[in-house]
Amino acid sequence: MHPITRYARALAMMGFLAPTLATAGCSVHAGYRAYDPGYHDYHTWDDHEDHAYRAYLSERHEDYRDYKKLNHDQQNDYWKWRHSHPD
Repeated sequence: MHPITRYARALAMMGFLAPTLATAGCSVHAGYRAYDPGYHDYHTWDDHEDHAYRAYLSERHEDYRDYKKLNHDQQNDYWKWRHSHPD
C-alpha cells in the first residue's frame, strides 16, 4: 500500500472519530436519576446536584469520588446531608 494512501485513510478515520471523542465527556453531567432510599424519592443528578455533592465532600474533607462508585451506606449519608442542606 502506498504511504500516502495509508495516511489518507488514517486521517479519514480520525475525522470520523473526532466528533465522537469530543463529546464523550459531555454525558457525565447529562443528568441521571439517583434513588434516595431514606426518603423514597429520586433526584436528578445534574450539574446542580454535582455542585452540592462536591460541597458535601468539601465539608467532610474527603477527596472526590464518583457518586455512582459509593456504596449504599455512603450514598445514604450523602442524601441525609443533602436533605438537611436544601438549595
